[in-house]
Amino acid sequence: GYFLRGGLARQIRAQRGSVLLASALFFLPQLLLPLAIQRNPEVAFLVEEPRELARYEAMYRGEGGRFGREGQAATDLAMFGYYVWNNVRVSFQCFASGLFLGLGSAFYLLWNGLHGGAVAGHLIRVGLGASFGSFVATHSAFELPAFVLCGAAGLGLGAAVAAPGRRSRLHALQQAVRDR
Repeated sequence: GYFLRGGLARQIRAQRGSVLLASALFFLPQLLLPLAIQRNPEVAFLVEEPRELARYEAMYRGEGGRFGREGQAATDLAMFGYYVWNNVRVSFQCFASGLFLGLGSAFYLLWNGLHGGAVAGHLIRVGLGASFGSFVATHSAFELPAFVLCGAAGLGLGAAVAAPGRRSRLHALQQAVRDR
């Protein structure tokens, strides 16, 4: 009930500083790297190995099997499991690594933003932007915001550990967990 009546929105607003920082760490590289790669294609290789970018090109051209399938699974159900596992893993990294003064959350948000921006920029540059964009748009509406919200929660945990105020670090951490 509470969640459906706006509880999530209230919680996000209450943590707006962490949410804004997490959003910037994750989404700015995804917006800026494609622009940089259009000007200088070599920028993509600062983040990704050439063979990885070639693998993404083949995947979004539909080579070697079904479109969007990286070869991790032979069936749709197995591929679904692969994506769920990957999304849970990234979300957990963004959240739990925040215990390290928030630095782990910042790292994972930034790394995943850089990775996504480099791949997107490269694929756009080689003419596969429409294939990539349609695939990502159809399955990322929930997972990308989830990464940001998990990262924001991790940043909040890190802030509680780094600056507990007049409370013990343990008490500050417990309160931060309840607030998130």
